[in-house]
Amino acid sequence: MTHRPIDEVLRPARPHPAEAFWNDPPPPDQVDPAVLGALLRRHGWQRRGGAPGRYGRWTPPGPGGGGTSLLVPENRAFPDSDDLLGEALVALARSASPSARDVLLALAVPSDEIHWWRDVPTGPVGAAPWTVEERTRGAARQMLLACALAARARAGYYGARHRRAAAASLENVLVGAEPGGRGLTAFVPVTTGRPLAVRLHEALCAAREAIDYQRATGGMDAFDAAVEAGVSHELTESLVALVRGTEGARITVEWSPAAGVPEGGANPAEPVEFSPGDLPVLREAGARYLREEPSVPVRLTGAVVRMRRSGPRGAGTVRLRVIAGAEVPHVRMTLDEESYRIAGQAHIVGLPVRVHGRLESRGGFRRLTDATGVVPVQVDEAERDRLMKSLQENLDFFEEACSED
Repeated sequence: MTHRPIDEVLRPARPHPAEAFWNDPPPPDQVDPAVLGALLRRHGWQRRGGAPGRYGRWTPPGPGGGGTSLLVPENRAFPDSDDLLGEALVALARSASPSARDVLLALAVPSDEIHWWRDVPTGPVGAAPWTVEERTRGAARQMLLACALAARARAGYYGARHRRAAAASLENVLVGAEPGGRGLTAFVPVTTGRPLAVRLHEALCAAREAIDYQRATGGMDAFDAAVEAGVSHELTESLVALVRGTEGARITVEWSPAAGVPEGGANPAEPVEFSPGDLPVLREAGARYLREEPSVPVRLTGAVVRMRRSGPRGAGTVRLRVIAGAEVPHVRMTLDEESYRIAGQAHIVGLPVRVHGRLESRGGFRRLTDATGVVPVQVDEAERDRLMKSLQENLDFFEEACSED
């Protein structure tokens, strides 16, 4: 049995909180001029004059800085500050520069920004093949999910554990490609996603230090300590996917100017770089995490959703939908004849069962071994009705318990 790929397509995300602001910029009285100036500078806009201490004139990034220019006040000390801010925000909303959209997004919902960049050969007129952008997106998705898992718990290998909650924590993250296809930026809302951004920055720095330590000494010990910072099998896989096929890659985490630098965060956050020479170490570390993550003793409560055995008697295989006891959606287990009979009876009357065992890391923590103590569990009427409805909708699953394979 193989574990579910970390780069599996997740369910569609809900709209980002900033979506409502694309065509309707925030009111001037809700915008801090200093934050607007910091965001313009971050996204490549150039200040080209203006009255010192009063306002600055900003032009879009690109050769010559052509296109719309903005007059942005430096503070609210002058009566026309709100008027200038309002005009600048309207000009940003109408600007054709891709960076203008990014600035408006960061103003609408204060967000930490994560930038990925892959150094790959370019095609005609500086554009990268579409496969490059697809690979960048896939690696970025893997990395965000790996750090969302680390924000939930620390482990060298997660498998199926915590995936549902980790995926849900990414629902408000907005990702957009940079011009050329080799770069990608994720906007992580500070109110819901700052722990994710902080964990990502810490994990990347720890991974970089562990790689340097291994290349200098030949030892893998630093990767053991790096687990506490969020490094895992899933993170090393995402770094391999990001760096493979490039001449190098870098990731930068930039904190929201409106929210400021988190406690203990670097200011400014320096890019963390990885090269093809790091790939052997990353692969070795990932295999080591996968091999050494221990099984976990658990007491699960779950609803029987599938039963199978090769004959009318003897041991059989049961699949549970986990209700409590472990951060995985389903587990499979082999039960002796008596326990299999108890599980079948509980399934018929619409009751979940409780069972003791060990979640095996092999297969992604989806298999329970040494299963013992199978007993039905009483539930309230509403839960019982829901389980009975599920049974009626999936009768073909239970029929397998009464027939030969």
